Amino acid sequence: MTTGPLPREQRVEAIRAALVAALAPDSVDVEDESHRHAGHAGAADGRGHFRVDIVSRAFEAMSPIARHRAVYAAMGELMTTDIHALAIRARTPDEVARAG
Repeated sequence: MTTGPLPREQRVEAIRAALVAALAPDSVDVEDESHRHAGHAGAADGRGHFRVDIVSRAFEAMSPIARHRAVYAAMGELMTTDIHALAIRARTPDEVARAG
């Protein structure tokens, strides 16, 4: 059942909450980049462009594609109602520690 899009000011928190619930991240940063895509054909439907940087042990032993799929799965209905584009950086805590 589609509930329709959220008000724009609630989207970042809804994305963050969905990621926390599904992937128990050590950290998650969500940025609304919709303003950078004003006039873009994909923005015409009202859905937004977002960037996610997430660090979670859930990604251990997952390929980069599997990590992205896990993030998309966590988004659920938001992908059809609120998100037009989602840039993802998904890392494990060990990868972050090695990067310094």
